Amino acid sequence: MRAGPASGRGCSPGPTRSGSRGGFHAGDDDRTYFRTGLYPAPLPAGLGVEAAGVVEAVGDGVTHVAEGDRVTYTGSPLGAYSTERVMPADSLLRLPDDIDFETAAAMTMRGLTAAYLLRRIHPLRAGDTILLTAAAGGVGLIVCQWAKLLGLTVIGTVSTEEKAELARTHGCDHVVLYRRENVAARVRELTDGVGVPVVFDSVGATTFADSLASLRRRGLLVCFGTASGPVPPIDAMQLAVNGSLFVTRPAPADYLADPAERRDLAGELFGHVTAGRIGIAVDQRYALPDAARAHRDLEAGGTTGSSVFVL
Repeated sequence: MRAGPASGRGCSPGPTRSGSRGGFHAGDDDRTYFRTGLYPAPLPAGLGVEAAGVVEAVGDGVTHVAEGDRVTYTGSPLGAYSTERVMPADSLLRLPDDIDFETAAAMTMRGLTAAYLLRRIHPLRAGDTILLTAAAGGVGLIVCQWAKLLGLTVIGTVSTEEKAELARTHGCDHVVLYRRENVAARVRELTDGVGVPVVFDSVGATTFADSLASLRRRGLLVCFGTASGPVPPIDAMQLAVNGSLFVTRPAPADYLADPAERRDLAGELFGHVTAGRIGIAVDQRYALPDAARAHRDLEAGGTTGSSVFVL
């Protein structure tokens, strides 16, 4: 498969070979997680789990993609930081003609993450209020837009006024500047003291306590990222005394493992994007040799939206 912001040559059962035209997704926090060892991976290994491009050849038994197809993917095996690669065919999703490679590379992992967060983890209903950390990040901006389509009210946390404005323009109803305000107190104020049924937290160590304190009775904390470090050990008794709370740490490997379910979620995502109901913000573009700088920018919290390597 040849990539497009990321493409390559390939797909397997067979396997398939693919390559990159344009660029590929540089990094969500997962890219730094593998590099730092927070997510263990057998060595030697490449980096990057997300790309889009053109299939250049297919192996025996491959039927759902063909040579010349425009595709995108997210997930193992590592190695999206490449111009061409061999990929398992089952990992590839065919792209609608209306979605360009750069958009696809920027949204596949983040968009599918938003999809399973909002559509698979908790039975959210129109009128519910959710708390979302890092509301101006790549996943956050998609969640904000998708949540509005579901009739949800979004309280989002951000670090700066610039990011607050970005979150608002993407559908965030209430923005909390966590460096200036007490997040849990503000959430209680906005919910008449009740708290929210669900918190989606991608930050981890520094936000865990506030996220728990923002939940209503029997609320659910969804820890889907650890940008500031791993969450602390959980004391089950504290969950009980603070409202019989629930905590989950979802992994894409479990929510996107079934090819049919992954295609269903991708179809819903692609439908919203092609119809213009969800926009994808590509705010940083890097050349592949600048991968180290891309990681530094990400870890410093200096990015918004999505980042891609342009090939």
